[in-house]
Amino acid sequence: MSDDTVKVRIGLEGARELEFDVPDGDALVKDVETAMKKDEGLMWVTDAGGDRHGVAVGKIAFVQVEGGKASGGVGF
Repeated sequence: MSDDTVKVRIGLEGARELEFDVPDGDALVKDVETAMKKDEGLMWVTDAGGDRHGVAVGKIAFVQVEGGKASGGVGF
């Protein structure tokens, strides 16, 4: 993980997790909250390497953000 990225772990129902580095953990947390409030079916996350990951919003169990750019984990 480089100094300008934040490691993010998204837990999914069924004890599965996605883990990747993102440029801005705070922005990801806001995107997840917005997607859940709007009951969106799928949200896209772009990692620090430019790869895109589709996440089924209704399957998210928790979001954990490590590092200095975000305040901590957000559970759903």
